[in-house]
Amino acid sequence: MQQKPMLEQLIEAHLDFLAHEFSQPETVQQEFLHFYHWFRKQHLKDLWSCEQLNDLLQKQILDTPASAFLIEQIAEHIRFALVHPVNDSAKIADVIPVLTIDKIAQYVASKSGHRQRLIKTVVSNPAFSAMISQLIQHSIQDYLDNSVIAKSVPGVSRFMKMGKSVLENVTDTSLDNTISKYLQKNILKLGQLSENILNQHFDDEKLYHFQANLWHKIKDMPLSVLKNYIEVQDLNQTVNMGHEIWDHIRQTNYLQQQLHDSVHAWYVRNQDHTFDSMLRDLNIDESLIHQELNELLVPVIQQMIAQGHLRERARVYLEKFYYSESTLNILKIEK
Repeated sequence: MQQKPMLEQLIEAHLDFLAHEFSQPETVQQEFLHFYHWFRKQHLKDLWSCEQLNDLLQKQILDTPASAFLIEQIAEHIRFALVHPVNDSAKIADVIPVLTIDKIAQYVASKSGHRQRLIKTVVSNPAFSAMISQLIQHSIQDYLDNSVIAKSVPGVSRFMKMGKSVLENVTDTSLDNTISKYLQKNILKLGQLSENILNQHFDDEKLYHFQANLWHKIKDMPLSVLKNYIEVQDLNQTVNMGHEIWDHIRQTNYLQQQLHDSVHAWYVRNQDHTFDSMLRDLNIDESLIHQELNELLVPVIQQMIAQGHLRERARVYLEKFYYSESTLNILKIEK
């Protein structure tokens, strides 16, 4: 393309004009504000389709694995939060409101139906039955072998041993097997008894007071107590294990279908809404544009001008415009 002196002068004048205008902070603010005024009036369905949003989220969230650097940074931020010196002076009650704790306690205590079903499920599990059976068996055996009365009262120890021997002779088996067989025969009754006892100890009122008492015990503890329950030196390993779970589930048809249906349900509810209402849900309004966003954008534009980036990119399009056939015809310049 042969350069034309007049066109080059026009391009340079145009570039100087743009650089001057966009170097003014009020220009950036006004332009962004005008864009916001236009954008907020647009309806979701007029700009983006449900399929476009779903494809974007599927690609960026489910199809794209987390980078090793991101995983490392997650572990580092958790570690930083746990070892921060302010944890030694900040109490648990300073960061968790007591009224919220009370609401949670009342809510949990009121769910008696859920709690009773959970207790029934637990005591009906074979593992629970086996644990209770072993606990009872070991308690009886320990009592017979190490009874305080048998040790402190003369003659009782010999009597206890004699009683154990007689029981073994009568049943023609060991005491352990005798107790084990008895428990196996009565395991259903033991389960029902356990369920009744647990329901009595965890009724609405007792459970509420249990939670309240627990809160009063821990509320004045420093936040640094969390280090007693989280191995800071193992964070890289634990975060990696969490990532392995996510990395697997993100590739499953289950999560892909969940995301697709969630996006569709959200789109149906919001497709006729303007972006103004949706932005307000994110606490983005005109005052934010005037203040915080303006302060963030102005330095970016100024840096683009100072480094010549804006001039370089604008020149590409200005050359296309001024050297176009229509412009040359208007200016009556031959090619």
